[in-house]
Amino acid sequence: MNISVFGMGYVGLVTAACLAKQDHRVIGVDVNATKVDLINSGQSPLLESSVEQMVRAAVGGGLLRATHSPIEAVINSELSLVCVGTPTFKNGRLDISGIEKVARELGRALRHKDAFHTIAIRSTILPGTTEDLIIPILETESAKRIDRDFAVCYNPEFMREGTSVRDFHTPPFTVIGVRDTSHAERLGELYRFTRGPIIYTTIRLAEMLKYACNAFHALKIAFANEMGTLAQKAGVDPYALMDVFVSDDKLNISPTYLKPGFAFGGSCLPKDLRAMLYCSKQQDLDFPLLNSILCSNDAHLNRALDLVLSTNKKHIAVLGLSFKAGTDDLRESAIVTLVKCLLGEGRLVKIYDPQVELSTLVGANREFVEQTIPHVRALLHPSIQSVITDSDVVLVSREGDEFGDLSTYLTSEQIVIHLSHLNKIDSRFANITQMAAA
Repeated sequence: MNISVFGMGYVGLVTAACLAKQDHRVIGVDVNATKVDLINSGQSPLLESSVEQMVRAAVGGGLLRATHSPIEAVINSELSLVCVGTPTFKNGRLDISGIEKVARELGRALRHKDAFHTIAIRSTILPGTTEDLIIPILETESAKRIDRDFAVCYNPEFMREGTSVRDFHTPPFTVIGVRDTSHAERLGELYRFTRGPIIYTTIRLAEMLKYACNAFHALKIAFANEMGTLAQKAGVDPYALMDVFVSDDKLNISPTYLKPGFAFGGSCLPKDLRAMLYCSKQQDLDFPLLNSILCSNDAHLNRALDLVLSTNKKHIAVLGLSFKAGTDDLRESAIVTLVKCLLGEGRLVKIYDPQVELSTLVGANREFVEQTIPHVRALLHPSIQSVITDSDVVLVSREGDEFGDLSTYLTSEQIVIHLSHLNKIDSRFANITQMAAA
């Protein structure tokens, strides 16, 4: 394949060298004259394992060259990969001036080409940038139409400096955000050598995915550092601790708990976090990440409260009161807290939970109810129909099918808020409202 790569930094040069090694003919584009000259002489302008040898071999074999001219690159390629940097300003705002400039150059270059051309953005950009900024620039500058004369995809990279060549050849997955999957076929062919899956999705999701991955990686590092520090202070080997921790692939290193839902609660997570934080204070240690978890949980609960209050409805039905399905444990249930807040705001609440029978509660669970929400007995109803009837808003607190087919009881005038299924919209009801994740 004939490929042009815009931007000869870490991502761009490694991408170009690796593709050339796959016997594609690659043209690198960069405004820096020194980089262009070094590449054309078979040298790497950056230090990265194996890249110098790959560049030398590719240039020597006629599979890689560099140029200053976007027009030359586009005319002589069928696919362009955009790999320019997107740094941030001091206030955190993303600097997209580089990618804007490349979009204009690509658009002008497309004026000189009659054949269909595919553009894949690999630069890290915020969701909406491709569709709201880059595509309009390309259409304006080229005087051509997206999907008719050219295609635009978003293809995030997942390479780390120092291991980027290895990461390019063995990615966990390859993600291609696209408007029309038929336009991504040529791009997908580039990655047939990889063992990981090729995932086609929307452009905005692909843009967001890169930020989700990087945020999670940063989160893991900060978590390991804070837990390691606390462990050391407690006389525990931090490395042995984390070795055992990561051996759990059921809960710790797994998809478990990584689906958007409602706030956490129960008899373990809140109290154990508080205990760790109290212990850290005794040791004069500051753990911003661990400190933020309960605050984040409270903020998520408050978003749910604001959503319910924003309906301006008074009669609220709550399906599910315990902190999760399959238990009658009400201790520190986020739903209990939400109900208390709604009552404090003057809402009339009715609750149905087939798992909760107050007469059978014992021990700490019963004590929690009596101290925290003693009037819950008057709010609980024996049937789902008696709760939903005459309610303006129906809050579904838990996942699963334990409440059956709600359409049997609902009317088109009622608003349904699913707290644990943020991404599942029940299209049978025109005015379904869901809790926003952000």
